Amino acid sequence: MEDINKLFSLIQESKYPVALTGAGVSTLSGIRDFRGKNGLYNEMDAEKIFSLEYFEKDPSFYYNQAGSFIYNIDEKEASIVHIVLGELEQLGFLKALITQNIDLLHQKGGSKNVIEIHGSPAVHYCLRCAGIKVSYEEAATVVKKGEMPKCPKCDRVLKPAITFFGEALPTQALKQSVTHSQEADLMLVLGTSLTVHPAASMPNYTLRNSGKIVIVNNMPTPLDDMAFMRFDDLGTVFEELQRLIVGRQKKF
Repeated sequence: MEDINKLFSLIQESKYPVALTGAGVSTLSGIRDFRGKNGLYNEMDAEKIFSLEYFEKDPSFYYNQAGSFIYNIDEKEASIVHIVLGELEQLGFLKALITQNIDLLHQKGGSKNVIEIHGSPAVHYCLRCAGIKVSYEEAATVVKKGEMPKCPKCDRVLKPAITFFGEALPTQALKQSVTHSQEADLMLVLGTSLTVHPAASMPNYTLRNSGKIVIVNNMPTPLDDMAFMRFDDLGTVFEELQRLIVGRQKKF
């Protein structure tokens, strides 16, 4: 617990703290990660599910396969990690949150400045008709009925604004991620094994500019030796951070 006290002091004293999150932060909400020991990628052909080429050929494959883990996230609750990151932002202790996740739980946890580097299912759009967009809620309602959301103009199946294989990352999100990572004097690297680029490169921007990185992940990462602090258990770390936040608020 002494190390977590030091971590909280480090967060409070940093001028530009930023967080980078991966699938591990959402396992506490009951969402399985992709590449972990029991990850979803072990059971499904993710490259096919998230292939733009295959989606254009047969969008039903995506909706049939992704229905169970993309279109039920509205039923999931934010975890202690999501909530504490939201609290840190509200207290002014977190400038930006870069996430690889596509589950919208950071917003549910109270974070406002969320940069979704791999896109988001918050919007579904038509690949043919400009300006046709529907919300996640609208799309999820349709998918839960065993159907697919379609364009009201051309009847084409709508695609989620998740970055599929074969697509470029959202330009603005990538640009913002690099800028915040370069500015950061502290980056919290949470629940990611740092294997998927370019997201995995973000901590390097911080390190190159003499910033510190703190890694909390239950699996090794390529940057463990470069970390200023290293923890394994997200739940333990963030439960204690929440206790320290509450204690700080009582003082003031």
